[in-house]
Amino acid sequence: MNIRANILLRVYLAFGLIVLFAVAVFLRLGQVQFVQGKKWKAMADSLSTRYVNVEATRGNIYSNDGSLLATSVPEYELRMDMFAGGIADKDVFNEKVDSLGLKLSQIFQDKTPKEYARYLRVGRQDSARYLLIHRKVGYADLKTIRTFPLYNIGKFSGGLIAVQQNKRILPFKALAARTIGYKNENVSNGVGLEGAYNEYINGETGKRLMQRIAGGVYIPVNEEAEVAPKDGADIISTIDVNMQDLAQSALEKQLIKSQADHGAVIVMEVATGEIRAVANFSKVEEGVYKEKFNYAIAGNQDPGSTFKLASYMALLEDELVDTNTMVGTGTYKIPGHTIKDSHGSIGVVTVKKAFEQSSNAAIAYLINSKYGANPKKFTDHLYDWHLNEKMGLQIPGEAMPAVKNPKTNKSWNKNMTLPQMAYGYEMQLTPLKMLSLYNAIANNGKMVAPIFVKEIRRLGNPIEQFKARVINDKICSDVTLSKIKNMLEGVVLEGSGKQIVYNPLYPIAGKTGTAQVADANKGYKANKQYQASFVGYFPANKPKYSMIVVINDPKGAYYGALVSGPVFREIADRIYASDMQMYNDVPIRMVAHAGNPPTKAGQSKATQKVYKAFGFKPLFASKSEYYNVVNTSAGDVFQENNERKGVMPNVAGMGLKDALYLLGNAGLKTKVNGSGKVISQSILAGTKVGKGIGVQIELE
Repeated sequence: MNIRANILLRVYLAFGLIVLFAVAVFLRLGQVQFVQGKKWKAMADSLSTRYVNVEATRGNIYSNDGSLLATSVPEYELRMDMFAGGIADKDVFNEKVDSLGLKLSQIFQDKTPKEYARYLRVGRQDSARYLLIHRKVGYADLKTIRTFPLYNIGKFSGGLIAVQQNKRILPFKALAARTIGYKNENVSNGVGLEGAYNEYINGETGKRLMQRIAGGVYIPVNEEAEVAPKDGADIISTIDVNMQDLAQSALEKQLIKSQADHGAVIVMEVATGEIRAVANFSKVEEGVYKEKFNYAIAGNQDPGSTFKLASYMALLEDELVDTNTMVGTGTYKIPGHTIKDSHGSIGVVTVKKAFEQSSNAAIAYLINSKYGANPKKFTDHLYDWHLNEKMGLQIPGEAMPAVKNPKTNKSWNKNMTLPQMAYGYEMQLTPLKMLSLYNAIANNGKMVAPIFVKEIRRLGNPIEQFKARVINDKICSDVTLSKIKNMLEGVVLEGSGKQIVYNPLYPIAGKTGTAQVADANKGYKANKQYQASFVGYFPANKPKYSMIVVINDPKGAYYGALVSGPVFREIADRIYASDMQMYNDVPIRMVAHAGNPPTKAGQSKATQKVYKAFGFKPLFASKSEYYNVVNTSAGDVFQENNERKGVMPNVAGMGLKDALYLLGNAGLKTKVNGSGKVISQSILAGTKVGKGIGVQIELE
């Protein structure tokens, strides 16, 4: 064999071996892929595990009186492993699947029993290891479902997989919903208390071991998490559910009546700065209002006449006027504009009277004439009272106030800005900002930042407590404070609030406000919308609560007293009536020689206990267990009513419960008409009766 043939033989031999090896590789790959594929996939899945986060239960939010405002309840997504240990045998599965389908149909009522059974069988045929059964299942239903056929074999062997998710609910529905707020994965910045205190409420996530199954789906390896989540802390808010309900109800009713665009109400406790109620409603369609925006803390607007409090306080503090200083009303001309009083001139009156009647011309003249040469002196007062600053609230969304200064604001008009600021224009303040100023007057000059949360608790133990931050220890002198208080009370006693807000039972102090709302592009002239407001405190002689009501764009009447005044009055009246501490000085009058109050016949022990508690001494004619009432000249006498076997009892004057008890003991079948006390019985008392006889009693 020559060299060439030898070389070719070796090449062919090497090439043949390579081809044979390649064929062997492809055959082996085919065997692994198609013959042993299920085996190796199952093995790969069993070895593929990972830890995932387990959501912690968010903490609760409570009202000031302990009522639950927001809480988390467990909600489950139900899945099924169609080849779990206890149901891997097809005979076990087929024997119970129809019964399981029937039970699932009965509890969920979204498919027929046959549809459920077919769905489960198809899942079995598809080798589903994580088949969806139902979403949003409550805990009570889950307990019932665990007793169903197949599922009752065991937690794991029955194939049922319950994936817990936490659902946030508000037990009082829309009550204080905007203040409570929300925080979810779709919102980067939370709203309200939920957003502000998310770090506390959220808790600490746990860890759960998950195993990957066919299709790339991960299922829990164990029922319980390997690292248990730590539940969130509880928030104790300052909200009072009763006041909140009052505020929302009264505001919504007035918004519907006046067909307004939106409105807000805030109730604040004077001494503590704690917010007891915040209501915000926006019009969504005719006659329908919802909480969509927190106008109370974010609704910057020209405050209008409610701002006159600050203007008069500056004048009094600088001793530029006194309450008996005389001033003209009606109109006041400035270059390019004439300031008019909405109700016309009331002549030349005292400063106190001008304030009570809310004269725009009077306060514009006073501020312009006294501070025109040095307007910064006036605005310095506003800055000293921190009206130009945020209050640092506990919830997000507070709007930045806009209070002009002649030195820094380019939009300052030397002829118009100062006199218009005097009665609440050319500035932007939120309702809560205005309320904080009035609350400071009620609080003897101490201005505090309102608070919405008073305490954070974990497992019932306080971990952090909050007190109102003092913004200004004393906004003005005691002399000025006394004069301002008298002026505010005068508004309700003699001024613009007299017809609507005044209540003879307790004193109210406050101020009406009506402001024209400017169009963002065209100014005031093109926009005939108004904002009506009333802000004040009560009882004026010993202030406990301050409140502001703001209603935007009412149709028809738009003055503060007529639109916002009724809301203020309704809420204040209801709060006053429900708070015994505000009228605990009412004298107690003792009445002598009065008869015992009327009572139903019935069980003597119960009646004696009630009478004893109230200090009455009734006259009982016997010591029997039951009695009847006999009216005498000496009052009500209680006469014995002993049961006798086979004798019709006397049930006249009794309530239904006692009457049925005696008649039932006598073996009678009773038919009842009416309600109240028994006035007649179809069988006379003392008549012999037998068991099963029917008797009819009339109640009135």
